[in-house]
Amino acid sequence: MKVPRLTAALFGLALLAGCTTTTPRTDAPTPTKPATSPYAKATWSALPAVTDADLQAGFTAWRSACTRLKSDPTWGPVCTAAPAANASATDIRTFLQSNLDVYALRAGGHKADGLITGYYEPVYAGSLTRTATATVPVYGVPTDMVIVQLDSLYPELKGKRLRGRVEGRVLKPYDDAATISAKGAKAPVLAWLTHPMDLQFLQIQGSGRIRLNDGRQLRIAYADQNGHPYRPIGRWLVEQGELKKEDVTMDAIRQWAETHPARVPELLASNPSYVFFTEGPAGDEGPRGSLNVPLTAGYSVAVDRTVVPLGSLLWLSTTRPDGSPVVRPVAAQDTGGAIAGEVRADLYWGTGDAAGKLAGDMKQKGNLWMLWPKGTPLPTPTATP
Repeated sequence: MKVPRLTAALFGLALLAGCTTTTPRTDAPTPTKPATSPYAKATWSALPAVTDADLQAGFTAWRSACTRLKSDPTWGPVCTAAPAANASATDIRTFLQSNLDVYALRAGGHKADGLITGYYEPVYAGSLTRTATATVPVYGVPTDMVIVQLDSLYPELKGKRLRGRVEGRVLKPYDDAATISAKGAKAPVLAWLTHPMDLQFLQIQGSGRIRLNDGRQLRIAYADQNGHPYRPIGRWLVEQGELKKEDVTMDAIRQWAETHPARVPELLASNPSYVFFTEGPAGDEGPRGSLNVPLTAGYSVAVDRTVVPLGSLLWLSTTRPDGSPVVRPVAAQDTGGAIAGEVRADLYWGTGDAAGKLAGDMKQKGNLWMLWPKGTPLPTPTATP
């Protein structure tokens, strides 16, 4: 997921290491320049072959963001020249090869293999009003939370924001997750969930749907975050000796929570980050990622935007958890707290339990190529210390 959309990478990684979705998106340390370039010039013949159907689907997913990119100096001209979304595979290949160069992404300047994970849009039972079973609030943005942006004075802080509460004349950190859970927040309640773990996983994913008793579904999306760093609850369970690192999955964490209900508050308090939501648009389109366009199941990815600018077109080669190949162009339309690194992507798989199972099991080795407009300077990547 917008960020902070975390992901079900999260459900192994973010649960262990820190991806929104967006975790949820948290402000990163001030970046420093990497020692080597992650972009290695390649030829079109170096790309693994894709089917016409995957080529057309991936191109359509990328093209869906052109309404957002039309004023972008890098991708705007390419979007203007792009053929229609229903163009033939032959026309798409001709267009891509005429307008874009191929760069293999490399970690440390030489390592081709990276990590490909997955995320999805969860659906949880809930209510618009508090009931005997639905007692966990899903908060909107608090009215007393102040957001400070300093990049107009300090350009090096672009993208960084301070969040807090004013007390007297002092800006103090906003409440952490444990405090919000115990005391509540001065914020509208969008809905009520039936289990605190549902809220935690919803915050990790950065968006989702709440299934109401009358069959309707309320879509909610990431709106903001309390400013505290994301700390994966899976890592806490490993540190406590409750799970082995290799066993950390969403299902394993949920099972532990069901077995140890009295310790759930302690588990959740280990992650001070807290995500606030807004009501998303109704309909069957995918949730909106960081680029603010609907994600396309199987063809939208979350990336490290310090390496791959949002709106870019990538070529992905990896496998599903069962070993079957996934080779296709994908659109860089989202970011996530645990999605960091040169050869790193989180593939959006769709909505519901089946997508969640696939996303949660994905921790695959993979390769990425960035397709970049000809004659345009390459991005200047940054790396966090």
